[in-house]
Amino acid sequence: MPVGELFNPRSIALVGATDKSGWSISTLTNLRTHGFRGPVHLVNPRGGVVHGEQAFRGLSDIPGQVDLAYVMVPTTAVLSVLREGAKLGIRHYVILTAGFGETGPEGAALEAEIVGFARENDLTVLGPNGNGFINAAADVTPYGLPIPSPLLRGSVGVVLQSGALASSVLGFAQARNVGISLLTSMGNESLVTVTDVIDYLVDDPATRAIALFLESVRDPAAFSRAARRALLAGKPIVALKIGRSRLASRTAQAHTGALVGDDNVIDAAFRQLGVVRVRSLEDLIITAGLLAEVGPLPGPRIGVVTPSGGASEIIADRAEDEGLELPAFAPQTVARLREIVPAFGTVQNPLDVTGYVLIDRTLLGRALEAVTADPGVDAVMLLSDLPRIAPPDPAPVYATFAASAKRMAEAPMPVVVVSNVLTDVTEFGRSVQREAGFPYVAGGIEHGMHAIGAAVRWSRAYRAAVEAASGAVPAKAVASTPSITPASTSAVEPAVEGGTGVWAEHRAAALLSSAGIPVVPGELVHDEESAVAAAVGFGYPVVLKAAAEGLGHKSDIGGVRLGLSDARDVERAYREVVAAAAAVPGAGRVGALVQPQRGGGVELLAGVVRDPAWGLTLAVGLGGIWVEALRDTALRVLPVDAAEVRRALDELRGTALLRGARGTEPADLDAVAEVVAQVAAFAESLGDDLESLEINPLLVRGSHVEALDALITWRDRPER
Repeated sequence: MPVGELFNPRSIALVGATDKSGWSISTLTNLRTHGFRGPVHLVNPRGGVVHGEQAFRGLSDIPGQVDLAYVMVPTTAVLSVLREGAKLGIRHYVILTAGFGETGPEGAALEAEIVGFARENDLTVLGPNGNGFINAAADVTPYGLPIPSPLLRGSVGVVLQSGALASSVLGFAQARNVGISLLTSMGNESLVTVTDVIDYLVDDPATRAIALFLESVRDPAAFSRAARRALLAGKPIVALKIGRSRLASRTAQAHTGALVGDDNVIDAAFRQLGVVRVRSLEDLIITAGLLAEVGPLPGPRIGVVTPSGGASEIIADRAEDEGLELPAFAPQTVARLREIVPAFGTVQNPLDVTGYVLIDRTLLGRALEAVTADPGVDAVMLLSDLPRIAPPDPAPVYATFAASAKRMAEAPMPVVVVSNVLTDVTEFGRSVQREAGFPYVAGGIEHGMHAIGAAVRWSRAYRAAVEAASGAVPAKAVASTPSITPASTSAVEPAVEGGTGVWAEHRAAALLSSAGIPVVPGELVHDEESAVAAAVGFGYPVVLKAAAEGLGHKSDIGGVRLGLSDARDVERAYREVVAAAAAVPGAGRVGALVQPQRGGGVELLAGVVRDPAWGLTLAVGLGGIWVEALRDTALRVLPVDAAEVRRALDELRGTALLRGARGTEPADLDAVAEVVAQVAAFAESLGDDLESLEINPLLVRGSHVEALDALITWRDRPER
């Protein structure tokens, strides 16, 4: 839904204005004191004087056109306001009023009426149950809570699914001198959604970064499209997504369901979309502010200039946490720094220029100039605090910061400024920053290092997306974008339609094999003689597994026998596994699956499970007996390609095993990625009936990749 006109009205009516309402008082005060230049009309059914101004009895009494109606009337009167406004040609509304879908069925019914009427009459509605918006870039502030002064105008767009936190976010942004372009309190999102606002901000020239506070992603497909637009436009999205749930199984039969929790899927989807996820409101604003200031960073190699040895050690620790590199300075940089840094200082990265900065005000700036010329560094972090208290003669302070700002502006690489700790920027500090042209200062080493790490990761995703869009690299070399509609990633035709229940290994393996996925050979038998014959055919040693419809984890019931080396072993094993399976309620006809025994290599899990919101999701990680013990998996929302699977494998803690730890044979990770991508594509081809598909273990030995066990669960759909 286009929202440009909603956020840029030329005239506003406050409907339900009354001296008894703090929201009414605040909204009018915000409009009058923060620069709105158009007419503001007050509407009260009794007319008279409200807030010291003459009020109209209804929208119909207002002379001239009204672009936006800000609605504060009781819940049951909201629809009548929309009806009156629609007749007058008023198309845009902010509904502050609560008492709708958030209160239960009765309120939901009232909200549905509003939605139906708005859609029929092509109305744009923000809310209900929201505080409105602050379009700082255009001086339009129909917002129901007090806006602290001064309202800092800047380039961070803020979208909140929480009205109560809006004032805190706004206050913190001001405290850290982060200017906003737009802030919206979404309310119930009955019509205007978070995605609509993101689309607006992507096209908004005043916005350079987008900060989201999300309670839920209501439409993953629409969110994915908007996030991809933002990424390609070079506008970072930073998101604080709350509601992290404990891991829970969606399908009792597959390990994968227990590994794919709601929050893990959000993490995976955001990573694929280039959305930076943070864990606190402070990080939300600080990271968005930094990204708005510096834009893409060339790489992870950071040169650090500080006036503190202790801070250098903290920075070194946090850099490792964030995956940042602190390379040694080039010889020419070291030589130059030795001429600058006092003799009692040590020239290394991070660089402590020592407390001599209190004597020589040029020391920090000259060291910064030297480090920004280092060819082995992608960006420089400068540890510097804005002054808090004005000295009797502030001129030298302004001059020092202006000189540093000039050096940073002329530097051949980005310079990121971080303060020691998270404190408010004072009015004097704000004036120094403004007058000297000093860049944004990220608040505190902890939050600042997190923001730099996030900026590096976002920059990597941004470059990959742009290269893919321009055709500079093959599409498979960049991250896939989650989509509700599976991409055409496989030429495999669906091998089955309308599957039901749980398909145990013998059926699941046959289905995978029919799709060209490498599966260990096996033969289903129903008597001892056939079992022995199959074992002879494969050659000893062999494995015997119980086989029955709906039988999931065979080892849990004692239904697996390994290392069978002769006919007597096979006969005994057949009797034991069949008896174990027959004891399972509803097992049906029981037999056994005979397979050649495989050894060596590394066992992986490759599973696909359906997330209720994001759709099919791939989990790849250490398999076999290590699944529950280590829970070492990486997730991706489908579709994915082999390059994306390869990146997922690199994320595993156990990736050293695949690379050949302690002299073992290294795995061909490209071959593994190709097979896992093939499994993912085949899972997509099975359509909406698939609940989960799991291969565990997937044996990897050098370039040999082979599924040793498989399980498929189909969705229980009542319409069948």
